[in-house]
Amino acid sequence: MTAMTKLLGAAAAVALGTGAAMAEPALIFDLGGKFDKSFNEAAFGGAKRWADETGGSFLETEMQSEAQREQALRRFAESGANPIVMTGFAFGDVLNQVAPDYPDTKFAIVDMVVEQPNVRSVVFNEHEGSYLVGMLAAMASETDTVGFIGGMDIPLIRKFACGYAQGVKAVSPDATVIANMTGTTPAAWNDPVRGSELTNAQISQGADVVYAAAGGTGVGVLQTAADEGILSIGVDSNQNYLHPGQVLTSMMKRVDNAVYEAFSDGTDLETGIYVMGLANGGVGYALDEYNEELITEEMKAAVDEASAKIASGEMVVHDYMSDESCPAVSF
Repeated sequence: MTAMTKLLGAAAAVALGTGAAMAEPALIFDLGGKFDKSFNEAAFGGAKRWADETGGSFLETEMQSEAQREQALRRFAESGANPIVMTGFAFGDVLNQVAPDYPDTKFAIVDMVVEQPNVRSVVFNEHEGSYLVGMLAAMASETDTVGFIGGMDIPLIRKFACGYAQGVKAVSPDATVIANMTGTTPAAWNDPVRGSELTNAQISQGADVVYAAAGGTGVGVLQTAADEGILSIGVDSNQNYLHPGQVLTSMMKRVDNAVYEAFSDGTDLETGIYVMGLANGGVGYALDEYNEELITEEMKAAVDEASAKIASGEMVVHDYMSDESCPAVSF
């Protein structure tokens, strides 16, 4: 019996024994792990914030394999957990099958649209936040060559890369943007060794700033960048603290807010599609004591001006997901 099975079995026993009035929210982490210092950890941060503020408790489990997705959803739903929040596009097909079987349970999925009446689909304008950190990368680069390392090669991660490249080119039209993906399977989210190898390869091509959008793999990217004396850019969570003075900034994707709001809404959770972008604080760039010496006032002013224009609709960043093209970079 796996740890996840034990956890879910215990959850079901407790909930079924105490009745629906004791329903708790539940959070299912995607592959890569709860403490990936990135996407999943941001989700955990939102759940923990909710628990700390309300005194409530929540159920949670980490995925160990693709086969466990449906098992986790059904076990939590049958236990009375409500709402059930899951991180990652890969839950989409399974949730589409499971949600109709539990019409009284509310679900929330991050990074995928599932059109069921009891599902909230939370998607982000990652291209907007990536545009801003691309501008910063171009302004910080001394070689006019920057890199991007993605996790699994899927349209969503190309969306990050495309927005980033557009931001780079907006500052330096002749700059070179090197883009690599870690792999084509879910294992790409948790391979820091491969992340390190790709970083070294990009450094050998002249890159002196590398943006990682690769979950746990990004830890290897940031570590190698620091070891080799170049700058990196973190993603999802604020990763500036991992290597103070070496992480230029982090593209903040407020998965924590998405989870916190879903837990706060509870069984009153409104369903439908929720889009989080610059206009509503869903994405942005991180500036704190760990990177403040790397971001000049001129850099900040330029990025903040672009941010305001994007948020107002005055400027539009091309979204790779809209037509799966990106004139600013080749994959």
